[in-house]
Parts: sequence; structure tokens; C-alpha cells
Amino acid sequence: MRSLPERVELMATKAETTETDGRRLRADESRRRIAQAMLDLVREGEVTPSAETVAERAGVGRRTVFRLFNDMEGVYREMHAIMVAKLAPMFAAPFDGATWRERLDEVIERRARMFEEMLPIKSAADAHRYRSAFLQNEHKKLTRLQRQTMLAVLPEAIAAQAERIEALDLALSFEAWRRLRQEQRLPPRQAAVVLRRIVRALMG
Repeated sequence: MRSLPERVELMATKAETTETDGRRLRADESRRRIAQAMLDLVREGEVTPSAETVAERAGVGRRTVFRLFNDMEGVYREMHAIMVAKLAPMFAAPFDGATWRERLDEVIERRARMFEEMLPIKSAADAHRYRSAFLQNEHKKLTRLQRQTMLAVLPEAIAAQAERIEALDLALSFEAWRRLRQEQRLPPRQAAVVLRRIVRALMG
């Protein structure tokens, strides 16, 4: 049996641990609320929302936002986790097409939906990517995933044609979708039609 001083010390240690865990949980929840607020504001057109605007939307104090903004990598991670949870089912869903051409059409249709959902968020993230190792790494992962998904539906004879694959990879990239939507100002449906025409021209 522990002595009274030992029991008192143990109780104090547990109380301190509980308090620390509570602070950590509150900080994590605040970061999640801030990340969601930033996502919502970016979708509404504010590429770099102010701390005051984020605090008001998130329902937290301005000091909390300023403190957590010092850990922007953490905020980016929270924003990314929210987006992945929403888009992952589209990436993972099996294809229904019986032929590779039908499955390639499905790739185009899925990309159009996913890219449109990502458009304001990814555009804002790209504006900050040069100073965020996390965003740089996630951009590379997304680029690889897009290419792998495309290659997975193509027959070997086409996958072996290097220049054609590079052209397809470019045509089906997020950057191409952003160009069609933002610079060329096409509505989503028309942008998807243009992608199909490009891909069909490349496939012959």
C-alpha cells in the first residue's frame, strides 16, 4: 500500500494529466472548427480569409485563431482530412464499365465531380503550397494517384505508349480542369464535354 504522500502525489499527477489531455482535446476541436470555417469561407470565394472572419465563422475567440495559425501545417492537415473524408469514396468506388473505354469515360465523369468539389479548396491551397511541406507532399500524392487511376483502366498496349499517356495525364489533370473552369470560364457540364472530346481525340 502506498503511503499518504505517495497517494497525494499520484492523485496530483493524474489530475495534471487529465487537465493536459483536456487542453489538448479542446485545442484539437478548435483546430477542426477553424479548418472547417476556412474551408467554408474559401468555397465562398475568400482565398485568404482574415483571422477575424475565421474566428467569427468558427465560433472561437480571435486569440485562439491567432495561436493556432502559428501551426498552419496543423490547420492544413485538418482541412485536408475533411476533404479526403468527402472525396475518398469517389476515388475508391469500383468501375461499372465492361470495356476499358467505358471505364475511361467513368474516370472523366468522376474527375469532373471531384475536381469541381476540390476547385476552390485546391486553388487556395496551391496559393500557399510553396511555404507548406505538407501541401507540397499532398500535391505530389494527388498527382500520382490521378495517374495511377488512369493507367489502371487502360489496356497494356496503350499504357505502353509514353507520349499518349503523358497527353492523357495532362488532359485529365486538376490543372486542366482549373484552366477550363477559371481561365476559360466554362460551366462544369461544358468543361466535362471538352475533356471527353480531348480524350477521344487522343484515343483515336
